[in-house]
Amino acid sequence: MLSAPGQAMSWVSLFLPAWSSRAPSLLLLVMVGRDVGLRVGLEGGQTSMCSRLGLRVEEFNQGQDGDVVIGGLFNLHYQVPGIDQDFIMPPFYNPCTGLEAEILKAAYAMEFAVEEINRNPLILPGVKLNYRILDDCGLHPWVLHGAFSLVGGERESWGPSVPLIIGGASSTTAIILSRTLASLSVPVISYLASCPCLSDRHRFPNFFRTIPSDVYQAKTMARLAILFNWTWIGAVIANNDYGRLAIQAFQEEIEGSGVCLAFSEFLNRETFEEDARRAASIIEHSTARVILIFTWHRNVRELFLQLAKRNVTDRQFLATTLSLCTGRETLEGVQNIFTETAHLRAAYNTYLAVYAAAHALHSLLSCQDKDSSPRDNSSTCSSPYNITQNELLEHLNKVNFTTPNGEEFFFQGADIPAAYDLVNWKTSPDGSLKLVLIGRVDGLELHLNQTSIQWTTGSSQVPISVCSASCPPGTRRANRKGEPVCCFDCIPCTDGDVSNETGSHQCRRCPVEFWSNPGNTACIPRKVDFLSFNETMGIVLTTGAVSGVVVTTVVFVIFLCYHNTPVVRANNSELSFLLLLSLKLCFLCALVFIGRPSVWSCRLQQAAFGISFVLCVSCLQVKTIVVLAAFRSARPGAGGLMKWFGPGQQRGSVCFFTSIQVIICTIWLSLSPPIPHRDLGFQGSKVNLECAMSSVVGFAVVLGYIGFLACLCLLLAFLARKLPDNFNEAKFITFSMLIFCAVWVAFVPAYISSPGKYSVAVEIFAILASSYGLLLCIFAPKCFIILLRPERNTKKQLMGR
Repeated sequence: MLSAPGQAMSWVSLFLPAWSSRAPSLLLLVMVGRDVGLRVGLEGGQTSMCSRLGLRVEEFNQGQDGDVVIGGLFNLHYQVPGIDQDFIMPPFYNPCTGLEAEILKAAYAMEFAVEEINRNPLILPGVKLNYRILDDCGLHPWVLHGAFSLVGGERESWGPSVPLIIGGASSTTAIILSRTLASLSVPVISYLASCPCLSDRHRFPNFFRTIPSDVYQAKTMARLAILFNWTWIGAVIANNDYGRLAIQAFQEEIEGSGVCLAFSEFLNRETFEEDARRAASIIEHSTARVILIFTWHRNVRELFLQLAKRNVTDRQFLATTLSLCTGRETLEGVQNIFTETAHLRAAYNTYLAVYAAAHALHSLLSCQDKDSSPRDNSSTCSSPYNITQNELLEHLNKVNFTTPNGEEFFFQGADIPAAYDLVNWKTSPDGSLKLVLIGRVDGLELHLNQTSIQWTTGSSQVPISVCSASCPPGTRRANRKGEPVCCFDCIPCTDGDVSNETGSHQCRRCPVEFWSNPGNTACIPRKVDFLSFNETMGIVLTTGAVSGVVVTTVVFVIFLCYHNTPVVRANNSELSFLLLLSLKLCFLCALVFIGRPSVWSCRLQQAAFGISFVLCVSCLQVKTIVVLAAFRSARPGAGGLMKWFGPGQQRGSVCFFTSIQVIICTIWLSLSPPIPHRDLGFQGSKVNLECAMSSVVGFAVVLGYIGFLACLCLLLAFLARKLPDNFNEAKFITFSMLIFCAVWVAFVPAYISSPGKYSVAVEIFAILASSYGLLLCIFAPKCFIILLRPERNTKKQLMGR
């Protein structure tokens, strides 16, 4: 889990071991500010400070006399007093209670800095600097009362007038002070007010601070969240300008980065215990594992105690604090939060504020005008007893000096340059916590050693804090309605779409020559698909075609063996053999449609199909005509009719009908033949390789001519079906042509509606069905008589009436 805002986490090490054997991991932004002299001064003043802890706060109102007196406003107590309102007299505030040790150290830091400056002959020589400190208890009316008492002068025993005030422990207090004293041009130097709004010189021309603006803290914390991929973060915020503006700066920084706030819980100073309980409950039930804290340390202490009661130990807190520590400070034998010198954030900031005021006064009281030429002996020597706030404000804007610790100090407008140490609270083998430096922030430049961080897991594994886990490759993010963008569902990409990155917002379409792989993570070339001999459908159709060839050959052999029998010789045996040959060609042409389409196979399959079937139907046509002519010639006066339908005329008629189809196919294949085509319009993982009809008209004419001959043959056979004969072949031809026509009528819509290779399969099925229909209807009855009823294979039986 992570830890909190900028000004208040130094105390946590004192409390965590008491409530959790598994202390949460804290990642702190620590403001750079180290001064050994301040540490030594506080250590040296240990006894006197401790002796004053039990005294009443009014004693801090006693300042010291001096040539120049600077004012200090500190909220030395944290327990807000109640207000007596009996409506008989004006409201009266009871005394504040609850000593604020951190701020008390800051007050003594001001005393120490004044004494150190007075001992330094290089700063304000001949001028004694003193201070006057008042307690405002963090109450706005007391802040105003204290400010006016400091700048008001000698009236009512208020003491000497001060030209400058060091104060404003909160941004709200600093805003009140700056706005109130702006008309008097009294400079205000705050040691803890970090609101970005106070950087506005137009609104707060007399304000300065020795703490960086929260905008640096918030932006750095936002960058850390982005760096560690924490997209679902909670926040606990002080309900004041500091907290609200800090979280606002954080939100502005994370905008568009995919980071969301799971919740923002506000803590009020007056009701921080109740608010801490509520915030702890929210943290416990939230799925956010990283928590930002922008509030005071006392609120955080109460929050952690509430989390301890709920046994919530798996959160990473991201916080900020301000500290002069070097990591080597010790106070042997002293176990006291007040004398603990590892976290002197407020004290060191106050120390810097006093030095800034002293150097501004030094510049103001110097007699030589640095801007005048050497020949000009004019001076701007001001009297310590007649200092104007306007002059002091002007010199304070230009202050630039080096601290006793060797650090360069200057103001950039109201601010100082932001510099932070990044430290990690690690658990030592003995169970204690220690701060370990893991990086540094200069302005907005981040330097971080990630491998040295110890997280809440106790290892170097970065904790995960997300509302929804990142969508894996092959899926896309789909935002949940009414929820933040960090909460989403992972929707698998549809077939043909891919996403090859984690957390993709959209799936992209594969190029037309490609298709998605099974996981939808990459586009792969489509597999060429055609009706092959190796697949089940191709094997079935091949078997059907080969079986047809075999059966036709068997019938051909039977007819050849019994060619002198009446059944074979009836109706012109020569046409029967030619019909068997054409049926064999029909079965064989079905095989041309199976396999990878090529230029020649595409041309051959349609030509072979068209010519074979015309040859077959032509034979049946001539057979039917011969039957009709034979019975017509039996009538008186028609004896010469058969001379027009002799064997030569029959062969010529078959050749004539077939030659027409040959001509049609030749013209079609010469002008616009079918060609191999990759059908990319069919959505799928395969590219359909087919013989595309470049000219649908040519194919339609071929089918139309076959249909015309078939219909004509059916009509003639229908007319001859009842002619008197024991073996009238016309009725078998009628049945065969009915099957033939039915198959090809059904073929047209089935062919048009079938995709890809299935249209080829439909055409093959139509070829095989019609061929089997002709074979069985014409030759099965004859083979039955030849093989099983030889007694009926006589001329007498055939001519019987």
